[in-house]
Amino acid sequence: MSDAMRAAASLYNDPRYYSKSEVRIRKNKIRRARIFRRQVCLLCVTVALLIFIGFLFASTIKSEAQSDTFVPEFKYYKTVTVHSDDTMWNLTQADYSSEHYDDMQDYIAEICSINSISDPDRLNAGESLVVPYYSTEFK
Repeated sequence: MSDAMRAAASLYNDPRYYSKSEVRIRKNKIRRARIFRRQVCLLCVTVALLIFIGFLFASTIKSEAQSDTFVPEFKYYKTVTVHSDDTMWNLTQADYSSEHYDDMQDYIAEICSINSISDPDRLNAGESLVVPYYSTEFK
C-alpha cells in the first residue's frame, strides 16, 4: 500500500483502502476489545454479586446472634391418665404453650394426631394419652 493510500485509509478510516491482512488484523483487534470488555463486565458483576452475598450472609449471622438472653426450649412427651370427669381441654391446659402453638385447638389437634384420636370429645376413663410439652431444662 502506498503512503497516499495509507494516509487516506487512516484519514477516512475506510476499510476499502486496507489490504486483506490489515482488514483481518483490524477485525481481530475489534474482536479482542469486545472480548476484553465482556470479561471486565463479567468480572464486575461477579465481584458485586460476591459482595452482596457477603453482606447478606453477615447480616443473617448478626440477626441470629442478637439475642443474648435466648434460652432454648426442648420438646418432651409425657403420659397422662384420663380420669372420669376429664376433658381434652382440662388435660391439655396445664401444658399448653402459646409460644409454640397458635391456639389451643392446634395443640389439641397435635395430641389427637399423636394418640390417633378421631374425636377429642370422646375420652375413656383409664386411657393413657401422650402429651407434648416444652421445657428449658435439658433432660
